[in-house]
Amino acid sequence: MQQESAYWLAWSKISGVGPILLKRVWTEFGSLETAWNAPRQALGKIEGIGPKLLKTIEQQQAQLNPSELLEKHLQENPQFWTPSDDNYPRLLLEIPSPPPLLYYQGQVNLLENQGNAPIVGIVGTRHPTDHGRRWTRKITIALVKHGFTVVSGMAAGIDGIAHQACLEEGGRTIAVLGTGIDVVYPSHHRQLHRDLQKRGLIISEYPAGTSGDRRHFPARNRIIAGLSRAVLVMEAPERSGALITARYANEFCRDVYTLPNSPDIAQARGCLRLIHHGAEMILREDELLDMLGAIPELDQGKQLSLFDVEKVEKVEKKETLPQLDPELLKIFQSIATEATAFDVIVEKTGLPTPQVSGGLLQLELEGLVTQLPGMRYQRV
Repeated sequence: MQQESAYWLAWSKISGVGPILLKRVWTEFGSLETAWNAPRQALGKIEGIGPKLLKTIEQQQAQLNPSELLEKHLQENPQFWTPSDDNYPRLLLEIPSPPPLLYYQGQVNLLENQGNAPIVGIVGTRHPTDHGRRWTRKITIALVKHGFTVVSGMAAGIDGIAHQACLEEGGRTIAVLGTGIDVVYPSHHRQLHRDLQKRGLIISEYPAGTSGDRRHFPARNRIIAGLSRAVLVMEAPERSGALITARYANEFCRDVYTLPNSPDIAQARGCLRLIHHGAEMILREDELLDMLGAIPELDQGKQLSLFDVEKVEKVEKKETLPQLDPELLKIFQSIATEATAFDVIVEKTGLPTPQVSGGLLQLELEGLVTQLPGMRYQRV
């Protein structure tokens, strides 16, 4: 299995081959070692691999030795899973973009990895109100008492409150980072990071030493949603990363619940928007626990409609583009007026896949692009 891990690592180094495309390659060949040695013609039959990307693959494969690459990588990253590993979280295998490498630190629970433990995501704003703080603690404690594992992103605010409340009650919690697992971000969560290593689990798709980058965090949110059977958005303004997690949860057929509050409260407006589009309201702990207990099994094929793209409120169009940094502008310009596939955008820009993913989410929050089903993007 370590041999197969070497090829997951090597493929992840190929420019333009992101998690979505890599899953297609794996599905087609059944082994990334087989795919690595496959004829160019066979690779070219896979959707998303065009002549330009084929040439890139051929050139970069000639410069990479998978076994040597793995040996060097293990010196700084001894603990990670790939989708070929038995212990890779099963729920992540069901999403279109499972992380090719998932680094971990802390206490592994194999029941969670096998999908046999109830896992709920809790996310929200970095600047919660007293109402949001109180209810986050209250809901987290209720979940812990009923055997749920809580997953969040170790960010300031709601995330940190959920992790801390879970640990204080002796519960199980998982932190998904947008940095390397050894990097503490934000810095004031240093003690929380230490506690998670001893009594919880820390995971990331980024190797050791990767520092905080705003482009990583939106991509990180898909892992939170993918690991969870349901996602609770406790507080979120209208432009919030928590709403990105909710959107991913919808795409992955997970349930979404949210805490209501007055529209006069900025931190509640994103939650109210979620309710408008079909999210369940959190009104009482016992009601929420009853609803969570009735979550249907996954793999039923039918997708919920929390974020029907046709109905999402459109941001007012602007006559000229706002000032964008060069990389964001490059990503925007790679999107045609018609729907453009994610892998095509990666190939056109030549940028790393996580950077493109984060850039697209920034453009979406700016109201410049919209995501369509099938990981396709279109200018607004």
